[in-house]
Amino acid sequence: MDVFYSYTYGTAAWLGLQAAPLIFSPTLIVALLSPSVRDATPLEVYFSRSVGFAFIALAVLTLLLSGSVPLSSRLSDEGTYNTYLALHSPQNSTLRPATNAPPRAVAPTSTNPNDPKAPYALPTLAITAAHHGLTAFYAYAMWNQTGAAAFSLGMLGSTGLAAVALWCILFASSDGRISRKTGADKRTSGWPFKNREADRRKGRKQT
Repeated sequence: MDVFYSYTYGTAAWLGLQAAPLIFSPTLIVALLSPSVRDATPLEVYFSRSVGFAFIALAVLTLLLSGSVPLSSRLSDEGTYNTYLALHSPQNSTLRPATNAPPRAVAPTSTNPNDPKAPYALPTLAITAAHHGLTAFYAYAMWNQTGAAAFSLGMLGSTGLAAVALWCILFASSDGRISRKTGADKRTSGWPFKNREADRRKGRKQT
């Protein structure tokens, strides 16, 4: 989950970095992206600051809904704490507190479906991944059309975060289709050709 948390903080930082000039200096954005240097019109200032505020809201929601920052003390109540102990105990069967259990306020979010915060973390990951992917594609199209260096920088940042998000979806989530140990697709079977990964999983289920 370290990569997942790095992705959420990186997404928030990237959105905040984009929001700062949009809010405080719309004229700078117009000068960087337009063919000629000119002052921003009132409409451009309005839309620039509105997009900046939207980026800040998206960054805050990403941190909160992914579990990186607790929404309230209710997220670390008895039920969440016992669920954390049950998911991480060696027996994975009882809900009794362990002697070396971590403090209740620091139980992290996991991608296990039984984790109360997982239903918010996984959709947040998918939505932000789609956002970065679409933004990178649009920035590439604009850079190819205008040749402005600012679009290329935006494309690189969004592409990097989209790649990390794709890695988290494939490997860091419980619904991932790619095995982190073998790199094999979990959806493959052993018919009609021999598939060692499928045979190994089938043998483990039979035992």
